[in-house]
Amino acid sequence: MTNPYDIIIRPVLTEKTTEMAEDNKVVFRVNKKANKHQIREAVEKLFGVDVVKVNTIFVPSKPKRVGRSQGRRSPYKKAVITMAQGQTIDFYASETPEGEAGVL
Repeated sequence: MTNPYDIIIRPVLTEKTTEMAEDNKVVFRVNKKANKHQIREAVEKLFGVDVVKVNTIFVPSKPKRVGRSQGRRSPYKKAVITMAQGQTIDFYASETPEGEAGVL
């Protein structure tokens, strides 16, 4: 698992993680088999930031219902990345140049 795109699945964007960004922390959903060293290297390579600390959390499966049918949400692993002071990853950045209106 040397490809960083196989390790980092997607960012977790919630109200809580948005507040954590003020403390130089971001949260990613990661591959279940990835360890902290692989996650650190992948984030540094993909986003060009200095990683200070990596905390991982294994989120277990959970029963879910839609109407009468019942199923389970899949388990997953997420990582809280603490970056060096002053470094950020902006997931809400607009790709349109300044002064131009974007199409909704």
